[in-house]
Amino acid sequence: MKIAILGSGGREHAIAFSISQSKKVKKIYCIPGNAGTSEICENVFIDINKFEEIQKFLNKNNIDLVIVGPENPLVNGIVDYLEKSNIKTFGPNRNASRLEGSKIFTKNLCKKYNIPTANFGVFENIKDSKIFLENSQHPIVIKADNLAAGKGVYICENFKESCFAVEEIFNGKFGDAKNVLIEEFLQGEEMSYFVISDGKTIKNFGTAQDHKRVNEGDKGKNTGGMGAYSPSRLINKELDGKIIEKIIKPTLKGLQDQNIKYKGFLYAGLMIVNNEPYLIEYNVRMGDPECQTILPMLYTDLLEIIESTINEKLENIEIEWLGKKSLCVVLCSNGYPDHYEKNIEIKNLNKLNLDKNNYLFHAGTEKIDEKILAIGGRVLNFTSLSKDYGESRKNIHENLKKLNWNNGFYRKDIGHKVIDK
Repeated sequence: MKIAILGSGGREHAIAFSISQSKKVKKIYCIPGNAGTSEICENVFIDINKFEEIQKFLNKNNIDLVIVGPENPLVNGIVDYLEKSNIKTFGPNRNASRLEGSKIFTKNLCKKYNIPTANFGVFENIKDSKIFLENSQHPIVIKADNLAAGKGVYICENFKESCFAVEEIFNGKFGDAKNVLIEEFLQGEEMSYFVISDGKTIKNFGTAQDHKRVNEGDKGKNTGGMGAYSPSRLINKELDGKIIEKIIKPTLKGLQDQNIKYKGFLYAGLMIVNNEPYLIEYNVRMGDPECQTILPMLYTDLLEIIESTINEKLENIEIEWLGKKSLCVVLCSNGYPDHYEKNIEIKNLNKLNLDKNNYLFHAGTEKIDEKILAIGGRVLNFTSLSKDYGESRKNIHENLKKLNWNNGFYRKDIGHKVIDK
């Protein structure tokens, strides 16, 4: 089979690596890819938002299957666009992708189908938002009602911070947000929960604990993710059942009632309060860096899982795992998530200890004239599997020391709640 993967991050490199292990694969293209994917794929430099150009390339090269990594093309309807040309595409269509594209769409779905979530209000301008905030308890959560690349969420401690957040959103910091969502702050611990659905059957696809804050001790600005470990320390059989029955099934029922079939990965960002799950938000794809943490533990052929999902035969496949623990640390450019230099060379990659338990997934990198350059904020993802999270973190730190890249930084405490307890 000829496969095309859309995206350029660590998630897409992890997907490409996992797909490359399948005996069914003849060739993989990555659009546009990164320095890491160039080792196992042919990178094709097309803007993933230019659907017509992508379609022409896919037809010209007789691509059998397209896997969409990031959220933007999904929310903008690339699945619908390619399927009109009879190109098999893995991911939810435009209507299903509203779960991530509009936080307000998801909140209203929660309200209608009694899905546990934080109480909320929706506002169309700064004035009404501030009136509501004056009479609200803090801390409070404020979100832009559009895609914000893992950002666009403010946890505000007081009225002044809340006003600042609302003003930034309506003044276009995260694009053209027409509405702002203000919701109560839930006191608990976050967890990432993944399923895969073919429109009829849903199957569990793992859990993870993401670390969003840039600084150690979970402090500082929100980022796209500084690291993760899997499985989450919070998951247990009782909680798993509650998540499926109270959150996942009602959500898919709500979509079905609107004649929407959900096909693809579904990522529920949850707040766990006294072993009770509350939905924070949905993502309509694998998380990043959760994907880099979870996929190395997968035993079943990922391509077979994806094919069965597209063909609505997911019930016929058993998803098996290696039964290990996984931890991922993200190496970022100095200055991230604010300003950082680009086109900085990364040396010593050949010195790393990489094997069946230790992986390196590229994100913001590019290969030019045989040199690997950092071109993004989040640059490399180091993942290690073992029987113990502490051992995984030790293995990663050893590789980071071997790399010795002075233009970057990483959180040394990823997994602290499960390792340093």
